[in-house]
Amino acid sequence: MNRADLIPTKIFTLPQLLQKTAQWRIHHKKVAFTNGVFDILHQGHIFSLSQAAREADYLIVGLNADASVKRLKGNDRPVNDEASRSLLLASLLIVDAVVLFEEDTPLTLIKALLPDVLVKGGDYTIEQIAGAPDIIANGGRVVINPLLDGFSTTGIIAQAKKS
Repeated sequence: MNRADLIPTKIFTLPQLLQKTAQWRIHHKKVAFTNGVFDILHQGHIFSLSQAAREADYLIVGLNADASVKRLKGNDRPVNDEASRSLLLASLLIVDAVVLFEEDTPLTLIKALLPDVLVKGGDYTIEQIAGAPDIIANGGRVVINPLLDGFSTTGIIAQAKKS
């Protein structure tokens, strides 16, 4: 994509995203959803997002808002604020939509969107994945993708503090 002005158009509020997913579904397109903090984007994130994008025609990324990240990861996080993280994710060709959520889990988002495929990384079990029962009950699939060893935001931060 050489139209950088289109990048912000991939960042949605939930009401906007509900309209967009309805348009996609009119055309019988499948929607995948994954979520995370994506604080310092690294190769492991790209691998995970690429795997998730293969599961459907469109990929939505639920992004923990700054307040949620602080509750989950501590006061030193996020390193990059939600606007920066949203913009970075939206700039990726494999990501079709980014939506922020304030809660600690994306359960409300998942229940509202009811994606065809819910994707999480291999450090989760199906019982630990927020929204998994809702997706399965709606006829969708839950996919647990493998993690790429050796890549983590926590590890990157620890390494930077050593320097």
